[in-house]
Amino acid sequence: MALQDVTVIDLTHVVAGPFATKILKDHGARVIKVENPKTGGDVTRQLLPKVKEDGWSAYFETLNGGKESIALSLSLKDKAAADDRKMFEAMLEKADVLVENFRPGVLAELGYSWESLHERFPKLIVASISGFGQNGPYMKRKAVDTIVQGMSGFMACTGTPDSPV
Repeated sequence: MALQDVTVIDLTHVVAGPFATKILKDHGARVIKVENPKTGGDVTRQLLPKVKEDGWSAYFETLNGGKESIALSLSLKDKAAADDRKMFEAMLEKADVLVENFRPGVLAELGYSWESLHERFPKLIVASISGFGQNGPYMKRKAVDTIVQGMSGFMACTGTPDSPV
């Protein structure tokens, strides 16, 4: 497979990021999804329907199935997270790509700005996904589906004349 020798660290959640890393996995990359143990991980784990009664969400499984997974706290405020951060940094040492889709600035708040990552891990490719870009007037806005549909005008195309959505 084209990406069989590529290791991707996946700090993504919900749709855009998990979909992007799923494509990389489908092309042979080793993808390791890192989730925050304090929040229960990716919120899509809780969406219905479930794959099994006590299992993961079918939605989560569609976007994350086949990835490796680990729960690590990357918080600078949590002294107990020091070991998790060391483990994460050891993973970055061996990784080729880091993909994240936090709001712009969140990765830097965790102590992992692009500049610091590039200095410590010069081979690492860092891909940052955000709905409104990494700079500009809307950069801090959330970009969930209904907001993007409304702003783009696409929402006017959904539903039927008798029953708009």
